[in-house]
Amino acid sequence: MTSAPGAPPVLSVRNLSVTFTGSGRDVPAVRDISFDVHAGEVLGIVGESGSGKSVTSLAITGLLPLLSLPAHATNGYFQHGIGIKAQGLAGVGIALPQDALAGATNPAGIAAVGHRADVGLTLFAPRRSASLTGNAFGPDESFSGDGKKTFAIPEFGYVRPINAQTSVGLAVYGNGGMNTDYGRNPFAPFGSKGSAGVNLEQLFITPSLAWKLDDRNSVGIATTFAYQRFEMKGVQAFANPFFSASPTDVSNKGVDSSTGWGWKLGWTGEVTPGVTLGATYSSRVEMGRFSSYKGLFAERGGFDVPASYGVGVAWTATGALTVASDWQRIKYSDVKSVGNPLANLLMGNPLGSNNGGGFGWRDISVIKLGVVHAWSNAITLRAGVSHAQQPIPSSETFFNILAPGTIQDHVSAGFSWKMANGGEWTVSYTHALEEEVNGKGSIPMPFGGGEADVYLKEDILSVGYTFAL
Repeated sequence: MTSAPGAPPVLSVRNLSVTFTGSGRDVPAVRDISFDVHAGEVLGIVGESGSGKSVTSLAITGLLPLLSLPAHATNGYFQHGIGIKAQGLAGVGIALPQDALAGATNPAGIAAVGHRADVGLTLFAPRRSASLTGNAFGPDESFSGDGKKTFAIPEFGYVRPINAQTSVGLAVYGNGGMNTDYGRNPFAPFGSKGSAGVNLEQLFITPSLAWKLDDRNSVGIATTFAYQRFEMKGVQAFANPFFSASPTDVSNKGVDSSTGWGWKLGWTGEVTPGVTLGATYSSRVEMGRFSSYKGLFAERGGFDVPASYGVGVAWTATGALTVASDWQRIKYSDVKSVGNPLANLLMGNPLGSNNGGGFGWRDISVIKLGVVHAWSNAITLRAGVSHAQQPIPSSETFFNILAPGTIQDHVSAGFSWKMANGGEWTVSYTHALEEEVNGKGSIPMPFGGGEADVYLKEDILSVGYTFAL
């Protein structure tokens, strides 16, 4: 079908420009784009990675504001839970789908939540700091990385059953991130200038499809489009031919971005009356390179999102009480820029090279336990705890001054209040207990030796509303 002669376009874009701001300067991502699309036409936008294709599409669809999803480092740099109800259970959700964001955790879960839309906003308040001791280039000092103290993170989910067996869903959320901003630069004794810090933001858009195989079992599949932004500043000490394969692409290069795709699989099954099991797998998300930081990240700017997988169980102990638990594994070490030790740069593998030094993070396992109690027909209470292994070895704290993802323990609580119109308000609060990693042989001798210690704690308050459709 084609449009009639003289018919107006179904989409008209005029003089579209998008500019991001970083390191005190403007970075244009899209410049003065105009086009029309008429009924029956297909438009393709072609360009290399980082040329603005994804930013253009998201700006047109109204999703561009979500590109500013801020850092949310809890289990390493992943969120501790997707969806506000799951956050009230310290992230439990593999075998206990509760809202339209369920597909982000286990795509099979959307078969159980009905026709609904969920929106939410999380206020995230991290406190991060570091200290240097015994270093030959300066006195013992402590540094605050809290240049920005509070972040707002939106989320959205929608699920619609197509028929009695099949449901489709869409989840839009921040997968994770990291932010530090040191007004006093911990790397100044080594030749760095200005303030120091990183900002990593990851937006995930996950459409999902689930089938009920029978009354007890469901399977699901999802694809994930990922958009991430990154900025590094104040680490000029590493921007030289000894430490970087591309010294001009290490620090203070403004905001860079990349996109990529991954997929998810999931299953839920009621194995006995009242007991449901779940399993889920999220593939590695193959991202485009951060070309502006090809002298920083291994593989010339590579920064993929690591794979993760997990299993869960939910037990309906009584009509009003459900106890659920998840085990999750995150494969940080499989991504060279995240998992390679910093010491690689002293062994012929400078930053940015194929096996260049990185942050030295280990794979981690996370155990989560949550309890749901239906206090009344209108009010549901939630509480949960979780414990994660420590991703940062004591030998890797020096570079992780920039990315102190040290948190291991979360304590959460929350409630939902169902309204007379069928809508529902949900609130959750999570406290991530302060965790310190003390360095041990952490500062390389070319930087004067000694130790770097890193600290992080977090408070997370979330509010959401459910539209029953």
